[in-house]
Amino acid sequence: MRKTQRIVFCDFDGTITASESLEAVLRQFNPEAYQEVIGRIKSRQSSIRDGVREMIRGIASDRYPEILSFVQKIPIRPGFETLLDLLDEQGVPFIVLSGGLRGMVEARLGKLVKRVHRIIAADIDTSQAFLRVFSDQESDTELVAKAEVMKTFSFDESIVIGDGITDIEMARHGSRIFARDALAEFLDQAAIAYTPWSDFFDICTQLEGQL
Repeated sequence: MRKTQRIVFCDFDGTITASESLEAVLRQFNPEAYQEVIGRIKSRQSSIRDGVREMIRGIASDRYPEILSFVQKIPIRPGFETLLDLLDEQGVPFIVLSGGLRGMVEARLGKLVKRVHRIIAADIDTSQAFLRVFSDQESDTELVAKAEVMKTFSFDESIVIGDGITDIEMARHGSRIFARDALAEFLDQAAIAYTPWSDFFDICTQLEGQL
């Protein structure tokens, strides 16, 4: 990709979607493992990468179509298409940078996939009896090392949009940060400046005339 003046990196789960889609899937399709593994993640006995991989591999591959149908019913946060319109008008690339699963992102975005410059996420292998997760961008702790992925793009200014702990490193490397929920709490504690937001209309209001 040629160098661009500005670029947007946006999380998917709980950011584009109005609730955490991956968490909802794991609760629905592997509830026993979810309850056990999420406790280890919160106590830092397991990394997010290892915990998600463990929970996913407990789901039979023949249930994957059910998962995609389930995800399609999760609401998208208001104003998302309006933001895409604004970025299109200004020629600003929009990158979905997710620590979740590409198939889920694509299933929920549907026709909007064509309006996204790239989707970077982990992938699913359904060729065996149980699902397996693989990623070309993983680190020791993350399925998708978001900050490292950002470095593969060439830009003068990066706009980061996120909501959770998996967006912390992405936010640390952003020129301008839009944060909510757990990400905002972390940035408050770390004394890192950010713009709070509720929906994508808020972001559009902030960006209009500045892109």
